[in-house]
Amino acid sequence: MKKKMIIPFIAVCVVGIIFNAASAELHAETVFITIGSGDFSGVYFPTGLTIAKMINHRRNVHGIRATVESTRGSVFNLNAIVAGYQEFGLAQSDMQYQAVKGLAEWAKKGPQRELRALFSIHHETVCLVAAVDAGIKTIADLKGKRVNLGNPGSGHYRNAIDALQAAGLNPKRDIYAEKVKASEAPILLQDNRIDAFFCTVGHPSETLQNATSGARKVRFIPITGPGIDKLIADKNYYTKTAVPVAQFYPGAGYSADMKTFGVIATLCTSSRVPDNVVYTITKEVFDNFEEFKRQHPALAVLAKEDMLKGLTAPLHPGAIKYFKEVGLMQ
Repeated sequence: MKKKMIIPFIAVCVVGIIFNAASAELHAETVFITIGSGDFSGVYFPTGLTIAKMINHRRNVHGIRATVESTRGSVFNLNAIVAGYQEFGLAQSDMQYQAVKGLAEWAKKGPQRELRALFSIHHETVCLVAAVDAGIKTIADLKGKRVNLGNPGSGHYRNAIDALQAAGLNPKRDIYAEKVKASEAPILLQDNRIDAFFCTVGHPSETLQNATSGARKVRFIPITGPGIDKLIADKNYYTKTAVPVAQFYPGAGYSADMKTFGVIATLCTSSRVPDNVVYTITKEVFDNFEEFKRQHPALAVLAKEDMLKGLTAPLHPGAIKYFKEVGLMQ
């Protein structure tokens, strides 16, 4: 009788050992990835958080675990990917173009040829918001004014510089420049410490909602003119667009959209990241596309086909594999 009881007991022990060994092996093979996003008040952070949650929800299936980091933005994320501190990051299409080509911030470092793209996401518009009492009605009126350009580690900053130069203004001589994060600009504006600020955002934006809901009245300034038209023609990552002011920012008192230019947010990575990891992330987002779109109003208008457009770096082979499997690429 005792011998009969010993056999099942041994069997249970063996199964337990095998299960524990398998669990240990699975744990040892787990791949940890970091996704660089942006400021908490922007669209990058909730977008990165959504992707990380999708990956982690099925981590027991594919063995990948993701974390999202709030960062200083596009330039920081691209540099962190190249340095190997982050596997993925969100960046403006213009910033990735400049990094790949070795321009602007990367002129001394040279082309960052290992950068790759997974897919584009939402459109971002370059916005210029000014206090009504500052007497600013056009971008030319910024001359002699206190203007926040954004922190130098962000795409906001580069877009602001481009807009000023296209309008014939010298950012070093013609304005009193501030260089703080875009999310801090509404406070500076309401405290009368600046007259206007630039930011590049998806909509609706918490930064712009804060700016338009204070006691100091503000207005959106159109970013248009021959110089801006030439800028868009010369730099193919820029496109003409408009800010849906009336829809998202009623506090600004607009009944129409405000004309400007913009870029596209892109999920970026490196050629060093394994194909299967990139494939899995792409698959999780696109296989759960409707859920992804529900996570933020800026994502609600996305279409799968459009997310392969506007890319300024080569697609990663892992993303290409998925897109071919589902017929989004030939």
